[in-house]
Amino acid sequence: MCKDHITILLVDDDIEDQTLLSEAIYKIAPAISIKLFNSGSEVLQHLSSREDDTPCLIVLDYNMPGITGLQVLERIGEIHRLISIPKIVWSTSNSLHFKTQCLNAGALKYIVKPQNLHDLNLIAADIINTCNQAA
Repeated sequence: MCKDHITILLVDDDIEDQTLLSEAIYKIAPAISIKLFNSGSEVLQHLSSREDDTPCLIVLDYNMPGITGLQVLERIGEIHRLISIPKIVWSTSNSLHFKTQCLNAGALKYIVKPQNLHDLNLIAADIINTCNQAA
């Protein structure tokens, strides 16, 4: 899957959240490749058109216009070659209902977006650890 090169797909309609998380990951592991997507439909199109380019991890925002993170999880679950890719949902909501839906749809984790830099760095470290375990 990602033996030679670690690639993360980060899907979030909030550019600031994309930037903050990407920078936190790069600070810890500059060699990781992060591909950014602004919507669920963009990442689904990428995944269906790039069968030879399988990421180590997919990070999805839960609440996006159009196709939500939950809907992306459900669609990925229908594509056999993508089922084993770890998926993390991160959201501003700490709703137990949302978390349960995402975990039932195939998410490895459901993380509430942090309110401070320290917590963001902890999340970035957890994401990198998840990638290393998947490699």
